[in-house]
Amino acid sequence: MIRVLLAEDMNLIRGALVALLGLEPDMEVVAEVSSGDSAVSEALRHRPDVAVLDINMPGGIDGLAAAAVLAERLPDCRVLILTSLGRPEMLRRALSAEVRGFMLKDAPPAELAGAIRRVAGGERVMDPQLAAAAITGRRNPLSPREVEVLRMASEGAEPAEIASRLHLTKGTVRNYLGAIVTKLDARNRLDAVRIATEADWL
Repeated sequence: MIRVLLAEDMNLIRGALVALLGLEPDMEVVAEVSSGDSAVSEALRHRPDVAVLDINMPGGIDGLAAAAVLAERLPDCRVLILTSLGRPEMLRRALSAEVRGFMLKDAPPAELAGAIRRVAGGERVMDPQLAAAAITGRRNPLSPREVEVLRMASEGAEPAEIASRLHLTKGTVRNYLGAIVTKLDARNRLDAVRIATEADWL
């Protein structure tokens, strides 16, 4: 019997997935949670074979951060990420968090049980087109903080507002923006936003 933990913040989706997996004769959902924090605590409590984690969840940590914690503290639990964000950069982050599977939410529902079985058996399960894009695409040269600053700038926030929201000085934000333009070989801030958006880094 494959013991599964399911972490998804949308109640309707989580309920549907629990019901779907409940029809599988070789699977048991031992815990269902709605945040990254509770995914970690419940996984440590129930010790599932596979944790199915959404990337974007409320709480202190997201699905990828939870996966990294589980890789360190519960290495026997294999992680399968479910996401609506089919971006090469997300897949790279997932692989660095030692995730064993990466599935898009728009995949046919019947594929989820098969993916869980394969991950439980030690295989890697990745969308082939996304894997190819992750291998061949340009890597994001920006740090997580730089991405955060540029994302706010792309939404129209001025340096003073970004500084206030991130508890930084205005000078530090300007330094980040200057570094971002340099790293992306952009002409200016707007060009940096365009480059990062086209590369799916924002």
